[in-house]
Amino acid sequence: MRINILEVETSNKIAAGEVVERPSSVVKELVENSIDAGAKNISIEIVDGGQTSIKVIDDGSGIHVDDIEKAFLPHATSKIKYVEDIYKIHTLGFRGEALPSIASVSRTILNSRTKESSFGMEISQSSGDMLYVKETGCNIGTTIEVNDLFFNVPARQKFLKTPQRESALISDILGRLALSNNEISFKLVNNNKKVLSTYSSTNLCDTIRYIYGKEVVDNITSFEKYNDVMSVHGYIGNAQISRGSRNRQSIFVNKRYIKSGLITAAVETAFKSFLTVHKFPFFVIFLDIFPEYIDINVHPQKTEIKFQEDKAVFKIVFDAVHTAIGDSLRGDFDIPKGDNPNSTVKEIEVNTLKKEIYDFNKIVIDEKTKEELEKSVQIPIDFTYKSINNESDNFKEATYGNVSIPNSTSNSDGETTNEVLSKRETENATNTQDVNYDKSKLSQTTQIPKFPELRIIGQFNKTYIIGEVYNELYLIDQHAAHEKVLFEKFKKDIMNSEVVSQILLVPIVIELSFDDYSYYIENEIVFDNTGFNIIEFGENTISIKEVPIILGKPDIKNLFNEILDNLKNMGSGETVEIKYNRIASLACKAAVKANNQLTEVEMITLIKDLRYIDEPFTCPHGRPTIIKISLNELEKRFKRIQ
Repeated sequence: MRINILEVETSNKIAAGEVVERPSSVVKELVENSIDAGAKNISIEIVDGGQTSIKVIDDGSGIHVDDIEKAFLPHATSKIKYVEDIYKIHTLGFRGEALPSIASVSRTILNSRTKESSFGMEISQSSGDMLYVKETGCNIGTTIEVNDLFFNVPARQKFLKTPQRESALISDILGRLALSNNEISFKLVNNNKKVLSTYSSTNLCDTIRYIYGKEVVDNITSFEKYNDVMSVHGYIGNAQISRGSRNRQSIFVNKRYIKSGLITAAVETAFKSFLTVHKFPFFVIFLDIFPEYIDINVHPQKTEIKFQEDKAVFKIVFDAVHTAIGDSLRGDFDIPKGDNPNSTVKEIEVNTLKKEIYDFNKIVIDEKTKEELEKSVQIPIDFTYKSINNESDNFKEATYGNVSIPNSTSNSDGETTNEVLSKRETENATNTQDVNYDKSKLSQTTQIPKFPELRIIGQFNKTYIIGEVYNELYLIDQHAAHEKVLFEKFKKDIMNSEVVSQILLVPIVIELSFDDYSYYIENEIVFDNTGFNIIEFGENTISIKEVPIILGKPDIKNLFNEILDNLKNMGSGETVEIKYNRIASLACKAAVKANNQLTEVEMITLIKDLRYIDEPFTCPHGRPTIIKISLNELEKRFKRIQ
């Protein structure tokens, strides 16, 4: 085997595979160069998500006329000179790989002028080959245009996502860079449309508001802590702005955006010690540490860092966030009137608890109030039905407001609704020619029950329905069961294009980030087919006018964000059917909850509906809906048999 020395063009393309992964990688490297050059205004213009064109304009120090060609040589950099400099890096770039790597997979034009020069220089490269160098007139600073990215590496193009998704990734990375450089003004233009604009500010909250909106700024708490080696500061969001993904978490070490499982775990652990929310908190965290205590030369994209003292980093981050959240929560509660101002926090908590117990007992003693409370928490199943009481031969009828007809009910003549519908269909079929009926829409009486009909014994703890049949005891989780019934009904309605929507009295207006908005546009047809009527309402803003009627009265904004986060986590490779299933599982918020008192008729109807669905034994999230206990098992527990 012989050893070959690779040509410069080949080695640059290999390096490009590590440094230039997609258009957002190009934008990151070029903007970081602008920041290192001391720019105060940086403008980025992209076409087709950066695949056709990326243009970065800055007002930094520029490149000297004698160095314009050196800039595209491998490992040519102005950031370091000796190997020792690696251990005291204060700039974002230092490898000297970005420009040659980018130029090797694109057609690149760069022009630049320094303050000392009366003219600028322009250089053009294609696939790593220099086409020309010439003098030109230009402003102080640097302008670089990257065209036809990956035109000579078609395999790499196939791995790129849609232009909308690539644009969203570029917007996301620019937002991170803007957070760590709030004194710099950033502007992003996509297909001649301005999508992101931040302004120079000494207040980080202003930049957070530009990127994430007013709601986020109103629900964040600042924190700060320092020692002899490092300092940490930033903002942590409360439970109200927590989301189902980590997309709104930013970590900066010495102003460099990184991804660190260590710091993320420290923040989330501190957050969950106060607020048990099954979502990920919003945070922006800045860790400033002496360069000799970290190693940033571990990844070509410089997004990973090794710390000399992991435990010390975890502790300072955890303590800072933990203290800030604790102080914030304590500040939300005023000291009760009449308490001694000099009382300790422990005494105040005890007095408050005693007052709450007294108030609770007072409510319970008031029987009228107690009855009203019980009525208010009952959520009847949304059906009009007549059902047979298991202990009586008489029919009982219960009606609950505006309702839909269930699949299996009875009329006053003893016929089920399905039988009546079947008769009508048969009569219509005899009077009408060329009418075809979808077999999937046949009445439920033709379906096979998945478990035997139960005799309802009662309800335990207002959460579990107890039934029996064939010497077997059945325990049914009422929330999980109703959730699965609604899930399958909603899923079938989606697939059959029969989703019924309800018009909102007041449309819900939601301002989205550019990243979230691009995800919505990409999945717009999915929302439309699942019963949402959404219209554009300005720049990156939507207005929700209709929602699926099966939702009941949910928190529309939080539900929409939750669905969007789930679609983000799924990625763009999932099929539409999987997305429908995920939305259906999230949409079943109207299911009867635990600790809700159900009437006997409601329990009978719920169990009857559960028997005829396709998969009644698990809820949409995989938890069991039914537990069966045989008589033999019970007698063993009571030691009747061995």
